[in-house]
Amino acid sequence: MKYYYTVMESPVGGITLIADDENFCAIYWPNQKPDHKKFPELERKDGSNILISAIKQLNDYFKGKRTEFDLPLRPVGTAFQERVWQALTTIGYGDTVSYGDIANDIKNPKAVRAVGAAIGKNPISIIIPCHRVIGANGKLTGFAGGLSIKEFLLDLESCSDNN
Repeated sequence: MKYYYTVMESPVGGITLIADDENFCAIYWPNQKPDHKKFPELERKDGSNILISAIKQLNDYFKGKRTEFDLPLRPVGTAFQERVWQALTTIGYGDTVSYGDIANDIKNPKAVRAVGAAIGKNPISIIIPCHRVIGANGKLTGFAGGLSIKEFLLDLESCSDNN
């Protein structure tokens, strides 16, 4: 399968967006490199309809004008990871939950560490909102883009008029 990418400028720097012909597949942060094992045939294609739609929706999000995304998604992971990622999609805009909350949501309350590992592998952050998961003590914990970007995203959502 062929994958396409473009780079979008955002308030946190250039982010790489990846899609196939029909689905949005991944977001990579400024200091992340695309996983060429998952996306072996990666070609730059700024005119891809899915990537153009993703840029528009992400720009609206960064301007505080969008609280939900409407893109066909195809995150690639294990069955467990996909269950965790599906649970992430239920976290409301501007809300936060703990890793334990997600473990409980997937009916596996003892799997908090595994949930954390699965969240860390989320390929479509923001759209599958892993930034909304924080430590049980209320502290910010790991994020692929770095804690400063996670804090930026949470602040953006807490300050939005759409809340």
